[in-house]
Amino acid sequence: MKLEHLKYVRVGVSLLFFVLTAIVFLDFSSLVPPAFVGGVLYLQFVPSIEKFLTLFSIGVAGFFVVLLLTLLFGRVYCSTICPLGTFQDVISFVARRLQKNKKKKFYRVSPPKNLLRYGILGATLLALVFGYGLLLNLLDPFSNFGRFCTNLFRPVVLGANNVGARVSDSLGLYWLYRVEIKNIGLEALVFPVMMLGLVGWLAYKRGRLYCNTVCPVGSLLSLVSRYAIFRIAIDEGDCKGCGLCEKVCKSECIDRKLKTVDFDRCVGCFNCFEICPRDGMVFRTPWHRPAPHARPAPARRHPVVKTPELKEAPVDERRRQIIFGPLAALAAWQGLPQVEKKPGEKKPIVAKKPSTVPVRRTSAVSPPGSQSIEHFTSVCTACHLCVSACPTRVLAPAFLQYGISGILQPTMEYGSGYCNYDCVICGDVCPSGAILPIPLEQKKLSQLGVAKFVKENCIVETEGTDCGACSEHCPTKAVNMVPYKGKLVIPEVKSDYCIGCGACEHACPTKPYKAIYVDGNPIHKVAKKAETKQIDQKVDYKEAFPF
Repeated sequence: MKLEHLKYVRVGVSLLFFVLTAIVFLDFSSLVPPAFVGGVLYLQFVPSIEKFLTLFSIGVAGFFVVLLLTLLFGRVYCSTICPLGTFQDVISFVARRLQKNKKKKFYRVSPPKNLLRYGILGATLLALVFGYGLLLNLLDPFSNFGRFCTNLFRPVVLGANNVGARVSDSLGLYWLYRVEIKNIGLEALVFPVMMLGLVGWLAYKRGRLYCNTVCPVGSLLSLVSRYAIFRIAIDEGDCKGCGLCEKVCKSECIDRKLKTVDFDRCVGCFNCFEICPRDGMVFRTPWHRPAPHARPAPARRHPVVKTPELKEAPVDERRRQIIFGPLAALAAWQGLPQVEKKPGEKKPIVAKKPSTVPVRRTSAVSPPGSQSIEHFTSVCTACHLCVSACPTRVLAPAFLQYGISGILQPTMEYGSGYCNYDCVICGDVCPSGAILPIPLEQKKLSQLGVAKFVKENCIVETEGTDCGACSEHCPTKAVNMVPYKGKLVIPEVKSDYCIGCGACEHACPTKPYKAIYVDGNPIHKVAKKAETKQIDQKVDYKEAFPF
C-alpha cells in the first residue's frame, strides 16, 4: 500500500470508531448488547486504565494496546480511536469549507506550548494522587464526548424519534414509538456546553490545538511517542519546499523551512502523506542516518500540485443549516411531544396540601454494583454511559451530592425514576469499573440505602385520605400499610428488607418534600430476602369444579 493511501485508511477507521461509540451512547431502545459495548470501548484510554486498576485483569487492559501502538507509530489513538479527536476533525473539515477567505483554510507551524500542556498533565496527575479526579473527568476526551452525546445530542435524537413516531402513527405505520424525554438538570447542561464551546472553537480556529494543549491523554501519549519506532519525517532529498504538508497539518507541527516534524505533537492524521506531490514524507526510525548524497526524487504519476491564489467561493447556506439545525432543535427539545398516558392507566394520586418537613439525606445514593461511594467516586470518569443506558432514567449527573470532586458523576435521582428491580445494565456497560457487573440475584439484595418515612408529610396524616402508593410499588415489600386511624392505613418501613431502589420515593405524590425517601448507604450492605408466605388452604375440587 502506498503511503499516500494511509489517510483514507485512517479516515475509515476513525469514522468506524466514532459511529460505533456514538451508537453506544445514543441507543435508547437497548438494542446494543453489553458485550458489544465492551468491545467498542475496550481501547478507550482513561476508562481502560481505571478498570484495570480496579480488576487487575489483562482482559480489560486496552490501554496497553494503545501504548504499544504509540510506541510503534506515535499518537494514532488520537487520530483513529478517540471519538473526540474525530469530532474535532469533523468541525475542522466543515469550518474550512465555510470560510469565505480560502487562504485561511491552511494551517501553519506554531511553537509547542509545553509549559501549558505538561502543566495541565502534571496538575491532573497530582490531583489523582491526592484522590481528586474532577480535573481528569472534566478534561478526559472520551468522557467529554460521552457527555456531549448523553446530555446534548441524545435529547435531539429522542425528539426526532418522537416526531417521527407521531408522523408514522398518523400514516398507520407503527415502526417507531414515542420515548419520554426526562428533564435534565442545569449542571448536566452547563459543563458539556462549556466544553463543547471550547473544543469546537479550538478545532474551528486551530485544528487539533485542544489535543496538544489541554487534553491530558494527548500530553501523556506525546511523551510516549518520543520513543516511537516509526516516525513521520521529511526526506530532505525529496522535499522541494512547496509547503503543502505544513498547510494541511492539523497539529501545526511541520516546519517547511527547517524541514522538520515535531513528532510529539503529531496525531498521525497522514494528511501530509496524501498531499505531498514528490513522496517527501516518509517513516523513519530513531537510528536512521541520512545518506551523504540524496538521490533525485521520483515524481508521482499525478502532476505536482501548486498553490495559486484561490478565489473566494460563495458560501453554501445548506452547510450552515446542517450545523445550526441540530442546535436549534436542541434549544427546543423540551417542547417536543412526550409519552402519552396509556388508556386505562390508573389515575395518579395528587396531593392537595404542600408538605412541610424537608428531606434530610445523610448520604447520596450510588448505583448498584458500585460497592461504596468511596470506590465509585474514585474510579468513575463521569462519561455518563450508565446515565444513557439506564432504562428508567434514575441515574442523573450529580452536582454536590458527592462533594466538589464528584461533580457530574452519576447519582440515583429518584425524582425522575427508580432502580428497576430486574435490571443490571449500568454495571454491564460501565467502561471504567466504577460500577462492577453483579448477578441479578445479588443485585436484588444489594442495599444501596434505606427508606425513611416522614409521617408529617404523608397525605394520610395531612389530608386524612388513603394512598398506599409507596407500598404498591415496593418490590421487596419493605414498605407495608398498617392500621392508623379508623379505616385509614399508613406506611411502615422494614429497613432490613429495603434495598434502596427508590420506587417508593418516586411514587410518593407529596410535594415539595417526599413523605418517604431513600437515605444512601456510604458502603452498600446486604438486605434480607423478602419472606414469601404460603397460603395454606384446602380446596374441595368437587365443589369448586362441579362439571
